[in-house]
Amino acid sequence: MNIGSLSNKATPHALRENSTTSISDIPENESIEKKRPYGIVIPMDQPSLLPETPTPFSLANEGVLTLTFIGAGSAFSKKFFQNNLLIVKGQDHLLVDCGTRTPEALSKLGLSVTHVQNYLITHSHADHIGGLEEVMLVNRYGPKKKPTIVITKAYERLLWGMSLRGGASFNEEHDEKNLGFSDFWNVIRPVAVKGADRKRCIAKIGGIEVIFFRTKHIPDSSKSWRDSSLSYGLVIDRSILYTSDTRFDPEMVVGFDGEFGLKAIFHDCQLFTGGVHSSMDELSALPVAIKRKTMLMHYQDSAETQIDRASELGFAGFVRQWEPYSFP
Repeated sequence: MNIGSLSNKATPHALRENSTTSISDIPENESIEKKRPYGIVIPMDQPSLLPETPTPFSLANEGVLTLTFIGAGSAFSKKFFQNNLLIVKGQDHLLVDCGTRTPEALSKLGLSVTHVQNYLITHSHADHIGGLEEVMLVNRYGPKKKPTIVITKAYERLLWGMSLRGGASFNEEHDEKNLGFSDFWNVIRPVAVKGADRKRCIAKIGGIEVIFFRTKHIPDSSKSWRDSSLSYGLVIDRSILYTSDTRFDPEMVVGFDGEFGLKAIFHDCQLFTGGVHSSMDELSALPVAIKRKTMLMHYQDSAETQIDRASELGFAGFVRQWEPYSFP
């Protein structure tokens, strides 16, 4: 499967080796396969957004930027794991968000929280940070090592002070002081881009570059990212937009596409309108060319009933959990 240069191992076998195959090239006996915009092909009778058997996952590859959703569901999904992303490029990797069920999801892929060395958190809801206590405690009292976290100073204060300190700080006391954030983490501090919109900052994890930017997520009454609580989206290697959780914000999407000429967009999407997430109906108002390279993520358990509708609205489709999206 590909969107431009995006490829996915879930591509039906008839088109897997030739992403430029046209609908007229598909044999009659494979007519159940439907050509999607930008070469995306998904079986029309696709029964599930979940692979039957997850493939053991490697945290290294031959140097191709690869994105794998270890979960693609919403915060309260019971069918899918939570929307967390593993980025791999060569010998480098980065886990974007670590929700309550992330350690379980990693175990399905043959990994544990001691294997993942690099973390980045977009905001403080439990489906994005709920697994961090396990990361901290298992690494400190198991292999006795500190993983690395890519985090701004402002968000470190919020994450530690409002969420993580209570379950981690008081396990030890030294010189009448309890444990602090730096006792559990090595820190990579993103560098602010002076004068850039949305308080952008940049960090590199080996060969992976991420640009942080502020998003409009919570509260539901905020007018823009400026009066929203601290939350981030990412531009990965200046070619992939990963919104994380956000309300509908077309200026963000159109602006980054115009600036970077994005290869693909992975966008928050719920199946109803309202609250603090973008809905499929709202996103349908985006320009046609943008929708063609937009994959929908962070969806409810009923997403499988909306596969055809997403196609009819012009989207590239729903993200599939556990399957890699590669960008040569």
